[in-house]
Amino acid sequence: MSQGIENKIIVITGASSGLGAETARHLSKLGATVVLGARRLDRLELLASELGLDPRAILRTDVTDRDQVQALVNRAIELYGRIDVIINNAGLMPSSMLDKLHVDEWDRMIDVNIKGVLYGIAAALPCMKKQKSGQIINVSSVAGHKVGPGGAVYAGTKWAVRAISEGLRQEVKPWNIRTTIVSPGAVDTELTTTITDKDIAQGMAKTYENAIPANTFARVVAFAISQPDEVDVNEILFRPTVQVY
Repeated sequence: MSQGIENKIIVITGASSGLGAETARHLSKLGATVVLGARRLDRLELLASELGLDPRAILRTDVTDRDQVQALVNRAIELYGRIDVIINNAGLMPSSMLDKLHVDEWDRMIDVNIKGVLYGIAAALPCMKKQKSGQIINVSSVAGHKVGPGGAVYAGTKWAVRAISEGLRQEVKPWNIRTTIVSPGAVDTELTTTITDKDIAQGMAKTYENAIPANTFARVVAFAISQPDEVDVNEILFRPTVQVY
């Protein structure tokens, strides 16, 4: 599995916990050099110490701020001269029924789940075009394939991630840049803690009773990165049964 991963420079957003942190751990074990961004710098510092990272390879990053995302990518380039992969992982899921009118939460999901991905693309794309190589991995969700009550806005953001990623895939082929969408189902992370609607939270807790470990996501990402450049790994959808399509 380490083939195609060793010595790659990989930037991960939302890396302070959950999917991002487990992916950082897994890719580091496989020989990648990771540069990590998240809002919670204290957690990033602990993770950097655990993984033996250069202290400069972490940066407080709020993905709703384009300048901060650009600074994270710039840090990778300053330290290592290039960026091979960016994983736009940061996300929120404060689901609620639309008639509750949690508009502030809708805005936050749009800012993090959609704009955060776009800012990651905007930050990494110029360097990848110049070096004529790279891979952009965007995290969608099974909610980006199927919508349920209470999940309209969250699902909308994840459908948007898939649409943006597909458009990107079609546009960047001339520069040998690959795009990958990963659409996880219920994974054991802190994602559900962002739900403020008590009824939705209760129902989601039942859904997540059989959640799969976050390191399953990390292995899927590693698979996508490890594929030869000529193999187009466009979208990976996996459900709690850990089936990979």
